[in-house]
Amino acid sequence: MKKLGLALLAVLAVVPVSAQQPATAKPATVAAEQPRPPVGDDTVVEEIVARVNNAIITRADLRRADEEVKQELSQQNAPNPDQAYAERKRDELRDLINQQLLVQKGQDLGITADTEVIKRLDEIRKQVGATSMEDLEKVAEQQGVSFEDFKNNLRNQIITQQVISREVGSHIQVPAQEVKQYYDEHKADLEHPEQVRLSEILIPVTVPKDSNGKELPNVEPDPQVVAAAQAKADELVKEIRGGAKFEDVAKANSGGPTAQQGGDLGYFKRGMLAKELEDKTFALKPGEITDAIRTKQGFVILQATEHQQAGIAELKQVENQIQEKLYYTKLEPALKDYFKKLREDAYIDVKPGWVDTGAVATQTKPIMTDDKPKKEASAKKKHKKFILF
Repeated sequence: MKKLGLALLAVLAVVPVSAQQPATAKPATVAAEQPRPPVGDDTVVEEIVARVNNAIITRADLRRADEEVKQELSQQNAPNPDQAYAERKRDELRDLINQQLLVQKGQDLGITADTEVIKRLDEIRKQVGATSMEDLEKVAEQQGVSFEDFKNNLRNQIITQQVISREVGSHIQVPAQEVKQYYDEHKADLEHPEQVRLSEILIPVTVPKDSNGKELPNVEPDPQVVAAAQAKADELVKEIRGGAKFEDVAKANSGGPTAQQGGDLGYFKRGMLAKELEDKTFALKPGEITDAIRTKQGFVILQATEHQQAGIAELKQVENQIQEKLYYTKLEPALKDYFKKLREDAYIDVKPGWVDTGAVATQTKPIMTDDKPKKEASAKKKHKKFILF
């Protein structure tokens, strides 16, 4: 059984668990500082770092975000990891506040993301080799991940993406003349070596597992299982060569992580692939596919969707790439303005000693009173208390 991996565990750091409380009416006031409650041996203390309307962000949320930053940077092999970590850590509270604002906006817009959550979970199930959702839950818990937290944070991640797309991205336009102007001004940057763009269909081969669902080391899969996987892969090759669309076949049959993208793997230059795969794929014309190839994961079918010769790419070859670059160039300032508006419409309070690098001068801070604070929803959990500020 494959590990969920950093790409999947990253979902847990996107929106803090405490941010899952519903965004109901915005409170005009919060209580003044109260004495910290006595803590018994069996009590979990969660220190509140910030309030965003009726939701809270705790020190535990920041710890989770910090661990995710460390994991990301360890995979990226950054040239100056200490500096990169310091820069990311500085903005962790800002990012958690912004994420909470997006989740609450999604609730206001009626975005539930339930259907998309089911699709994403099924993709993850295929990626880790789980046979069912119950099996996926066991995999998560074996790796110390609360499956309910995982699903809730996945839902919040999808909601924030949809809010950004609907509220910000939909208003950004990249006219054709801007794409052409960029192309004319950056031709030297668009020179490239020979490369192919590949798509895949993976038919996994299930390996033996122990009673806990873990893969048994150094144990070969059942020959009948291998034969069945190859037979299915060979049949798909026939379907595609018979006229079926590769993208559709990939979405319906591939067990790889790229299935929902039609199998797209991106571009590969010479030297990036194993020699056997390079020889086979670079010999393909656009649209052609390989026979089923045996790999450690199972049987893979590869299609060359593009084959670019060395030189300066034609505009039509890089048009989508340029559009995407210009889109994100415009998205960054637009998103900054959008967060400014969300913050101005919200009540945000950060505990003294903590810094929100995204704070704006016009955002509203709750008025301090002597009233006793209402119990936070998540504080009702058994053996859990929150230190209020």
